[in-house]
Parts: sequence; C-alpha cells; structure tokens
Amino acid sequence: MKNRIFRSIKNQMINSDYKKHIIFSELSEYIDFYKSLSMSIFQFIPQGTSMMFNIDSYLISSIQGTVESIKLILKDGKINDSYALTRKFHESVVINIYETLYLKDNFNIDNFVVKKINDWVCDKEDLPQYRDMMEYICKSKALDRVNKMLDVGLKGHYHNIRNKCNDHTHYNLFYYMMLNDNQIYLMDRLKFLDELSGDIRDIFILHFIWLFTLNGHYMASSDYRDSLECGITPEEDSQYWIAPFVQKVFDRIIKKYRIDLATELKNTTCMKLE
Repeated sequence: MKNRIFRSIKNQMINSDYKKHIIFSELSEYIDFYKSLSMSIFQFIPQGTSMMFNIDSYLISSIQGTVESIKLILKDGKINDSYALTRKFHESVVINIYETLYLKDNFNIDNFVVKKINDWVCDKEDLPQYRDMMEYICKSKALDRVNKMLDVGLKGHYHNIRNKCNDHTHYNLFYYMMLNDNQIYLMDRLKFLDELSGDIRDIFILHFIWLFTLNGHYMASSDYRDSLECGITPEEDSQYWIAPFVQKVFDRIIKKYRIDLATELKNTTCMKLE
C-alpha cells in the first residue's frame, strides 16, 4: 500500500495525463447525446400516465445531469465519488427501462392510466426495489435476446459493475477512500480512470440498446414532423429516418465496442440505422 501512495505538497494529482484522459471526452459525448435525446422525444404523446408530457424526456434529462456531475467531480480528482454517481447512473437507467416496460405491459384501452407508474410520477408511491425492477427487466420477452447478449442477469457483467460501485460507495476497501483525496498522488490513479471509463461506457451502451429496442421511434429524425408542420407532404419512409445525433453515437460507440448489439438492433428495428 505505502508504495502506491505519496503525499504531495500541492495538488500534483491533476496532471496533464489525468486531464487528457479519454473519459472526459466520452462523458461530454454522453451528455450531448442525452441532451439531444431529451429534447427530441419531448413531443411524443405519453401513454399510461395522467401527465400531459413524456416522462421519458425528463428522466433522460435527469440522467444527463448525473453524467454532468460525474464529469465535474472527476475533474476535481474525486474518483471515489464518481463511482457513487455511476451507481446512480446505472439505477436511473434501470428505472427508465422498468417504467417503459411496465407501461407497455399494462397499458390498454381498459387500463388507460397504469396506477403503479402513475402513482410514482404523482409522488404517491415508491417504485419497487432495484432487485425487483431488474428481475422484471430480465424476464421481459421483448428484451430477451439483448439481455442474453448484454449479460444483465443478477450475477452477470452489470451486476459486477454495480458491486464495484457499491464497494466504492461504502468504502469497502481503504484504498477506495484514498481515491477521493486529490492531494494524494496515487501511482495507479489512471488505471482506475481506465476502469471507470469502461464501466460508464458499458452502462451507456446498456441504456442505448434497451431504450431503442423498446422505443425504436425515439431514434427518429425530425424531418417527418417538420414536413407535416410546414404543410408539406413528407418524403416516403421519412418517418423511419434516424436523427443524426443517434446515428453518430451508434457509429462511434455501439458499433465500435459492441458490433454484435449494433447488428442485433439493426436487424430488429424498422428504423433505418446505417
């Protein structure tokens, strides 16, 4: 332990290598994506709640805020706190997909307002515990194929990421506590940045695949709507065109790191992903 930790006279930890780490540009890309997505889907008519707005739009803008917080805290060298927020990022993704699935499973002409989700939106009832929401998602037939590819089981890859976040949150190792002190030079601090970068990327990929598997129309560009609003006949099949910001992330992140999931999404959506 003592060979890995050195007390610095001033903040030597935040050096040029740290500031130039790829995680900061990646976080900026995720933030831009969530900002664009929140605005893009706001106009979609909500179903299953008494709200007059699309609750996903607000959930996604909240996720954007969490990712922004991760970036701000990391800039100050607080890797340990960043892992605590990464856990929140993961849980927010699970909440978003759970409510989406539950509404799809229970909304119908005889159940126009789905009580469980509507009561949560109206601040009358808590959502189920994380484990219960994950079990519901894991049992979904709509997500069966991608869940197997993602390894989202309660003992799978994403469960391991959550356990790692819990270890940091609860200081299960003394060294994790040291990662929150930006006055200490830690020889392997950049290694932890590498690991955090991969964990956050995997959570982002999880959200992207889950969300667009369930709501392919969320990928849509504005061309079709813009034509209707201008009184112009939309071009043929323009309702299936992809928003540029979605295609960009699909190309730069999903194809690069999970070509298997990229292929699966392309093969199962009616949207014109390239």
